[in-house]
Amino acid sequence: MNQLKEIDNYSEIFRENKSLLDIRAPIEYIKGSFPSTLNLPLMTDEERHQIGLCYKEKGQENAIKLGHELVKDGLKEYRVSNWLDFINNNPNGALFCFRGGLRSKIAQEWIYENSGICYPRVKGGYKALRSFLLNETSRISTSKEFIVIGGQTGCGKTLLLNTLNNSIDLEGLANHRGSAFGNNVSPQPKQINFENNLAINLIEKESNPILLIEDEGSNIGVIQLPEAIKSKSLQSNIIILTASLEERIKISIQAYVIDMAKNYCLINSQDGFEKYSEYWINSLYKIQKRLGGDRYKLLKKQLNIALTNHKKNEDLAGYYPLIEALLVDYYDPMYNYQISKKKQRIIFQGSHQSVIDYLVN
Repeated sequence: MNQLKEIDNYSEIFRENKSLLDIRAPIEYIKGSFPSTLNLPLMTDEERHQIGLCYKEKGQENAIKLGHELVKDGLKEYRVSNWLDFINNNPNGALFCFRGGLRSKIAQEWIYENSGICYPRVKGGYKALRSFLLNETSRISTSKEFIVIGGQTGCGKTLLLNTLNNSIDLEGLANHRGSAFGNNVSPQPKQINFENNLAINLIEKESNPILLIEDEGSNIGVIQLPEAIKSKSLQSNIIILTASLEERIKISIQAYVIDMAKNYCLINSQDGFEKYSEYWINSLYKIQKRLGGDRYKLLKKQLNIALTNHKKNEDLAGYYPLIEALLVDYYDPMYNYQISKKKQRIIFQGSHQSVIDYLVN
């Protein structure tokens, strides 16, 4: 047969958003992979476990023999058929295992034997791709100029960033809005997947003279920001997005009430509103100590009224005083303290449109 083809232009893989066939076992895939990747394993977790034990006890030759005994006949045909379906839909893609070694070569051989297609494998496999992305995050973060977008809670920083092509939406990648109320309906990604997706975003947008990120702490929910990004954020100039209190309340109502309730009900039509209510109750509870006992009880009472009126009458009026109190009495003092330590790095501040005009011009 033709020589098995390898590709090692990792930058091209991610810049062109090539489709990737991940043939690792499901337990490996769950720990982390890449976007535009489909997991169609050569071996199940149990098969991989058995072959691993055989390798340790009897060596590689016996392990390979066992692998062929476990995956043969109809089972082999089924897995190859699934790979060929992927290849027919993604002729310019590639496949990979963990190190780009034996498993990838076996898959390539089986694919060729059944179709005559010499489908490429990624040289070095998952490990090489992962190392490349980590290095790219460090390189791009060090070499590019960044501007940090700051501003009070609810001023619309994420809305602003999403209108600009040179922005990196850290909260979007982390699937979290970066506060006690930041959880989304769906869970946050694995740390590895966040880091991989972040690196790919950086690669895709590297050609821009300046990259924009939101002012974040060291973590977004359970996701830890890479040291390179944290360090760059602490060194970069800051633009402050301003908005009136009325605008901030309106933005917060849309994001944390209207959109959240809608998303919970889309996922669970029967218990969606109850899940949404739990989200609000649990989020408020997270800041109980910082609020203090009396203020927490007052806001909890206001929340219960707001939830009741929302459910019975679709009346959102009860949220307005609640959200105003959270913004003014809880979030603003924290913001004022944090921004006071960064004043020397502020280069501009203004409304949504004035910030866009400043950045474009």
